[in-house]
Order: sequence, then structure tokens, then C-alpha cells
Amino acid sequence: MRLLGRKKRVKKRRNIQLISFSNSISPINEQYRLIRNNIHFSSVDNELSSILITSAEPSEGKSTTAANLAIVLAQKGKRVILVDADLRKPTIHYAFSLSNKEGLTTVLTKDCTLETAIMRTEVAYLDVLTSGPIPPNPSELLDSKSMEIVMKELKGLYDYIVYDTPPILAVADSQNIANKCDGVVMVISSGETRRDRAIKAKELIEKAGSKMLGVVINGVEKKKDDFYGLYS
Repeated sequence: MRLLGRKKRVKKRRNIQLISFSNSISPINEQYRLIRNNIHFSSVDNELSSILITSAEPSEGKSTTAANLAIVLAQKGKRVILVDADLRKPTIHYAFSLSNKEGLTTVLTKDCTLETAIMRTEVAYLDVLTSGPIPPNPSELLDSKSMEIVMKELKGLYDYIVYDTPPILAVADSQNIANKCDGVVMVISSGETRRDRAIKAKELIEKAGSKMLGVVINGVEKKKDDFYGLYS
């Protein structure tokens, strides 16, 4: 079932690159496919449909990872929705050139319906629920009963729900919904994220009662002799 929604365009901003859509034969895209496959294999014994993406600290590439992971999941013919649950510094609407007038916050405050807020993208099988206007109480909204209801509704409509959330060491927002998701992927930046900070972030995820699916390390320089070729 595809939810219908108007696609409203806005000017692009930020530096999120949808490489999985714009350049499907890129070696970088192959890495996103590898992440997708690893998630698939990790769900052999347990259902895994809702995936939370976070990072230890800001500017580590979590939103780029969330967007491209959602794309490669949709490219397998799965019904996927990408939810911008970063209610403090949302970026997903910029990446997909979508309006952010309505989104998660307006659904949670009952200013619009979920069906109205969901928007289609140019990627087949991929929908987006933007953050909506930035609220004064993001933590409370994400920890609300309304958020639980929205998450349950999305599970009934999509094969995969990918949540882009704030850095876990910065605010408590990610922890508020982490234990309601089937698994968490943490993004860290090679050469930037301190080891102790990464360990602390992992401990917070586990403390929230969440299943750690794995870690994505951004910024690793790939040696030429490590690359054997592209496969279609």
C-alpha cells in the first residue's frame, strides 16, 4: 500500500548526498548496500523493521547514513519510510527537496494527520516523514504516547522505518525512542570521534534497552588495492 501525498519542493540545503540514488554504481553506494545486507542477515531470527540511526556527536554523518540506507532498502522493492526525528536540527527535507511545513511534530500535536504529512519521493517505494516545525519541547514529544501510536501505525504500513535522530551524547531524544525500535545503528567519524565518547554512546544505547545492530564508521580512507571492482 502506497500512501499518497503531495510532493512540495523547496530549495536544497545542507550537505547530505543521496549517493545511493544519484550514483548507483559508486563504491560508496556499494558500502550502503553492504550495511543493508548486514541488517538483513541480523534479522534472520527476529523481526527487524524499525531502525534508529544516531551518532555519538554532531557532524558525524548520521543523516547521510539514514537517507542512503533508506534508499538502498527501497531499491530492494521494500516499502520504506524515512522519518526525520531530529526535531532540533532537521535536515532530511533539505536532502529530498521537500516542504517541512507539516511533518512529525504537526502529527504529534494533532495539527494534521499522518497520511497528510507523509510525502512521496523520486525514489520508488520510499516515502518521507519530515520533522515538521521545530518545537520548544522535542524530548517530551518523542517520549509521548502520541509518538508510540505513530510508530505503531508506521509499522503497519511499511516494511522498514528508518529514524534519523539527534546525536545521543548531545540530548536524550534518541534514548526516548530507541527502546521502541527493533535496532540501533550508530555512526562515528574516523579520526574525529574519541574512543571514550563512542563507548559512552554505546553504553547509553544499551542502557535504553535497545539492540545495537552495529556501527558505521565514516571517513575511512580506502586504499586503491583494496578495491577489486564493481558488481551489478
